[in-house]
Amino acid sequence: MDPVGLQLGNKNLWSCLVRLLTKDPEWLNAKMKFFLPNTDLDSRNETLDPEQRVILQLNKLHVQGSDTWQSFIHCVCMQLEVPLDLEVLLLSTFGCDDAFTSQLGAEGKSQPESQLHHGLKRPHQSCGSSPRRKQCKKQQLELAKKYLQLLRTSAQQRYRSQIPGSGQPHAFHQVYVPPILRRATASLDTPEGAIMGDLKVEDGADVSISDLFNTRVNKGPRVTVLLGKAGMGKTTLAHRLCQKWAEGHLNCFQALFLFEFRQLNLITRFLTPSELLFDLYLSPESDHDTVFQYLEKNADQVLLIFDGLDEALQPMGPDGPGPVLTLFSHLCNGTLLPGCRVMATSRPGKLPACLPAEAAMVHMLGFDGPRVEEYVNHFFSAQPSREGALVELQTNGRLRSLCAVPALCQVACLCLHHLLPDHAPGQSVALLPTMTQLYMQMVLALSPPGHLPTSSLLDLGEVALRGLETGKVIFYAKDIAPPLIAFGATHSLLTSFCVRTGPGHQQTGYAFTHLSLQEFLAALHLMASPKVNKDTLTQYVTLHSRWVQRTKARLGLSDHLPTFLAGLASCTCRPFLSHLAQGNEDCVGAKQAAVVQVLKKLATRKLTGPKVVELCHCVDETQEPELASLTAQSLPYQLPFHNFPLTCTDLATLTNILEHREAPIHLDFDGCPLEPHCPEALVGCGQIENLSFKSRKCGDTFAEALSRSLPTMGRLQMLGLAGSKITARGISHLVKALPLCPQLKEVSFRDNQLSDQVVLNIVEVLPHLPRLRKLDLSNNSICVSTLLCLARVAVTCPTVRMLQAREADLIFLLSPPTETTAELQRAPDLQESDGQRKGAQSRSLTLRLQKCQLQVHDAEALIALLQEGPHLEEVDLSGNQLEDEGCRLMAEAASQLHIARKLDLSDNGLSVAGVHCVLRAVSACWTLAELHISLQHKTVIFMFAQEPEEQKGSQERLTHCGLQAKHLEQLCKALGGSCHLGHLHLDFSGNALGDEGAARLAQLLPGLGALQSLNLSENGLSLDAVLGLVQCFSTLQWLFRLDISFESQHILLRGDKTSRDMWATGSLPDFPAAAEFLGFRQRCIPRSLCLSECPLEPPSLTRLCATLKDCPGPLELQLSCEFLSDQSLETLLDCLPQLPQLSLLQLSQTGLSPKSPFLLANTLSLCPRVKKVDLRSLHHATLHFRSNQEEEGVCCGFTGCSLSQEHIESFCWLLSKCKDLSQVDLSANLLGDSGLRCLLECLPQVPISGLLDLSHNSVSQESALYLVETLPSCPRVREASVNLGSEQSFRIHFSREDQAGKTLRLSECSFRPEHVSRLATGLSQSLQLTELTLTQCCLGQKQLAILLSLVGRPAGLFSLRDSTRHTEKLSFPRLEACALGFKKERKKERRFQRILN
Repeated sequence: MDPVGLQLGNKNLWSCLVRLLTKDPEWLNAKMKFFLPNTDLDSRNETLDPEQRVILQLNKLHVQGSDTWQSFIHCVCMQLEVPLDLEVLLLSTFGCDDAFTSQLGAEGKSQPESQLHHGLKRPHQSCGSSPRRKQCKKQQLELAKKYLQLLRTSAQQRYRSQIPGSGQPHAFHQVYVPPILRRATASLDTPEGAIMGDLKVEDGADVSISDLFNTRVNKGPRVTVLLGKAGMGKTTLAHRLCQKWAEGHLNCFQALFLFEFRQLNLITRFLTPSELLFDLYLSPESDHDTVFQYLEKNADQVLLIFDGLDEALQPMGPDGPGPVLTLFSHLCNGTLLPGCRVMATSRPGKLPACLPAEAAMVHMLGFDGPRVEEYVNHFFSAQPSREGALVELQTNGRLRSLCAVPALCQVACLCLHHLLPDHAPGQSVALLPTMTQLYMQMVLALSPPGHLPTSSLLDLGEVALRGLETGKVIFYAKDIAPPLIAFGATHSLLTSFCVRTGPGHQQTGYAFTHLSLQEFLAALHLMASPKVNKDTLTQYVTLHSRWVQRTKARLGLSDHLPTFLAGLASCTCRPFLSHLAQGNEDCVGAKQAAVVQVLKKLATRKLTGPKVVELCHCVDETQEPELASLTAQSLPYQLPFHNFPLTCTDLATLTNILEHREAPIHLDFDGCPLEPHCPEALVGCGQIENLSFKSRKCGDTFAEALSRSLPTMGRLQMLGLAGSKITARGISHLVKALPLCPQLKEVSFRDNQLSDQVVLNIVEVLPHLPRLRKLDLSNNSICVSTLLCLARVAVTCPTVRMLQAREADLIFLLSPPTETTAELQRAPDLQESDGQRKGAQSRSLTLRLQKCQLQVHDAEALIALLQEGPHLEEVDLSGNQLEDEGCRLMAEAASQLHIARKLDLSDNGLSVAGVHCVLRAVSACWTLAELHISLQHKTVIFMFAQEPEEQKGSQERLTHCGLQAKHLEQLCKALGGSCHLGHLHLDFSGNALGDEGAARLAQLLPGLGALQSLNLSENGLSLDAVLGLVQCFSTLQWLFRLDISFESQHILLRGDKTSRDMWATGSLPDFPAAAEFLGFRQRCIPRSLCLSECPLEPPSLTRLCATLKDCPGPLELQLSCEFLSDQSLETLLDCLPQLPQLSLLQLSQTGLSPKSPFLLANTLSLCPRVKKVDLRSLHHATLHFRSNQEEEGVCCGFTGCSLSQEHIESFCWLLSKCKDLSQVDLSANLLGDSGLRCLLECLPQVPISGLLDLSHNSVSQESALYLVETLPSCPRVREASVNLGSEQSFRIHFSREDQAGKTLRLSECSFRPEHVSRLATGLSQSLQLTELTLTQCCLGQKQLAILLSLVGRPAGLFSLRDSTRHTEKLSFPRLEACALGFKKERKKERRFQRILN
């Protein structure tokens, strides 16, 4: 009996155990591999007999400790057919802590060192501590080769035997089908210390495992990152590479090391590369330094694989990244082991910044249809259920979409293996509609028939939940009870491995088979455990965003937990959960309802794209039609998905939800990494109205899958496929599919790098899309010949109304005819023929070929093409290379092309020499409305009127063309043959004509006939040249207005529109007096000269007036300058008698001196034709002149001219020289009381017959009193009114003859008591004053009484009104009697008071 058996103290029990295990050596090997992952099972035990081999294996298990030994005994009792009495003895003797502890004794000491298995390497001291020994090169090479062989042998032993668990098919561990691998087209970028893994991916040939590494020397990136979502097989592929290397398939690498970040995260100290390789992986038998030196020297043949980079801990503290991540960073950057190859696997998301920018990115995209079928064939190989499993998958789309995830495909095959023998065809798949129920059936399949270990499942689920909450994925024996470890090992729910954290520090770790399994078991615990109430449960029903936050260093572990909770809320799962909950169905039902209620609340919220996908997964898992309908109806009309990865399963789930929606929806996928076969998930989704994809991942395979889906989307109106890698092969599939979608209104193939032939193939489909309104082919780099072919398509296709090409832009706009549904269902050839017949008559085409490198020969071809086509709305050829000849050809063809609105030839290299050719070419085009040529701005634009009879005037603008005097004669010859003369607006602004050009043009203008206008602005004219243009009034009959702004060089000659139209178009009535009528018309319309911003010096004014003498009248002269001197003003006024045709002289915005009012007042007598002078604020002066037929009477106004007392006497003397002065306005001056007094004294000398306005002159009560006193000396005063309040008015009205009755109105004069006597004296002297109105003059009853008593007047009528007291006007028949009555007694005073009141 062996020493362990003796220590256990029970010879019979030990012997029974050995005999039992000898019958099933494979099972024992599997358990040894589970509990001792690093143990060598086969290398040196082949010579031993079976019983000795079992004893040796039991010894190794026993020395691991009580937890491992107890877990092993539980596995024996659970999985093997153990007699009941032996099971009781085993559990009572070996399966508890007390029995094991009492038997240990000095077991560890008694175990001889020689009995340690050679596969368990004794920990070595740190390689840095051993002294370096000098060895010959041959010995070093032998040591290295020995270690490399040991490394390969260890890997071979690890992957040699994969034995299935209880109830599992042998293929469960043997099947491997590589998933789709696609290499990214762009290298990584590292902004802000982070790089995102969702990069652009090629859609070309798949990448094989052997192609993952480019082994050419110094070629290709040294770092490869393998990106894939959970369940895609990243870890499996990493182990597959290690296995292939062990089998000799990757000969390019001498050494391969595989590390898992979930284990490396346990390291808390900084490591050297040798410690990483030897302490944590496999140690050499001797001389570590020599071996490491060899690996360093041959680093280009060393491959380091790091699995689970997304699980790398990245502390955000000041110390930077953790020790393992620091070492990983140095390896990636070549600081350590320079030249070695590094491969890392990770879920898409935020990755560490240590990855180099040139790292190769490879995406794992799961299984497509053929791979799923291949996996099923291998899984069910040589089994009768293989055909049945294939049929089940082919007939069930939901299960097929789930199998796109390799992990779920494995689970589905396991479930089918369990279900197919006991169910009729089709029934087994009905039990696998969701991912949750797939895992549920897996648990049932792994459980003993008819027995579901409820307590063990819930306890293991509690461990799983605790791990998710704490971020723990590795468990030790102390974390899980031995019976649970045995349960997990028996049902393949747990996997084990050796965890090394340093030299001599290693122990067995446990983890769930897959992270999603950990999440499922945690969900089972939450839903079925009595320890969890529904309030706690609902806290776990959340939606996780797939956008990784910048501050989030590590991806979450519970991404699928809410999905599993939602799936368990399905009614189908209630019996299963009730069984786990020991029959407590009410509690389970309440929890399920709580989960559904939370999802209903989430469905009505506004969510981002990633959360919408997560919500759809959760809702789809519940299989609740009402919840699915609520979710579908709550989705927005525009549903964007931007910059996060999506799988076929995601789109399939979204399609399932949209089936419950009635309204259409727009789906926009922008920057989302999509699997090539994703569009297949949209088959039959009739709710999609707009579908848009923008991603470099989309290629030929994607287009082929999309072409199969498009005809099934009955509502699809807009299709967008931009920024992809589609080639001719992919487009060919789409071109075949598009005619099957007659309801399409918009199609976009922007930014796809399509070739010329591919673009031509696409436009061939235009006649077959009767409702299409827009086709966008921009950013596809086509040549000029292809562009002309597209123009031909635009001309010939009856529905095209616009072709717009500008550099990279290429867009067709179409106007489909209004047709009924029955017409749309007819044959395409009939539709095309009908459309051509209709379009030939009514269609109008806009053609914009901008910056397309068109040349002269292209213009000729284009003209020939357009002459055969429909009417043209607009032709835009700007930005090409037509030059002078091409522009001339297009101008000549303009009248033949029937362009309705615009022809644009801008930026085509037109020169000054070519301008006159264009003018001559277009001279015969009657529909030309405007021609604008500006060589400086590279503008050549023709505008047309639709019909010649609609033409009201034509503009030909030759601006900023550098025209000089030498060009004018040739230009005028070209213009002379124009059919538009008589209503032509000509613009020569912005050129270089100068004085010579202006003079020459003045000579040539009479030969051009009548024009509507001529613009000569910005031509560098001097003042002499400007004044010389005034002569045009005499030489050009059509000229009626000349506007000149000298400083800004604005010069515009204009005619009178009404008379020019009649004279130029021949619309005058046909009678002999027509010429007489026209002459009368011209005499009635004044000519106007507006001269502004010009230095008006006396010589210039003298020349101007001399030039205007010969100008026909009437004439309006408007002058403006910064300041006009007295000498200049006097010169101008002296010339007025020489201009009898002058009707208006206006000086606007011109500064005048204080002397100017006197000069203008003197003009009233010097020039009898002046009928009105108006000077305002010394800046605006206007003189109106009368014709002989007009009535006499002169009005003058000098407001705001700062006139004061010192000016009044001389000013009145000047006014007195005017014999017919009807109105004088001196308001807003500075007269004051003294100035007004002086003016009133001079009034008798001034022959005013109308109004004298003295308002706003800062006067007081003194002026009002003096006015009263002055009235007797002014017999022609008819009425006077004074308001000293806010109105500040002071107006005196005169009549031509002496006035018998006078009216005086005094308002707000604020008379004081001392003013009453003076007022009474004035009233007494004004015998002609018959009416006095006092308004708010501060006179009470007493003052009025005194005033009336003091007024001494003869008997007669006198009216007094005090508006302050609101009394009526009082009439006193006899003022004298009334006054006497007031003097006699007090009683009379009270009587007067009654009268006033």
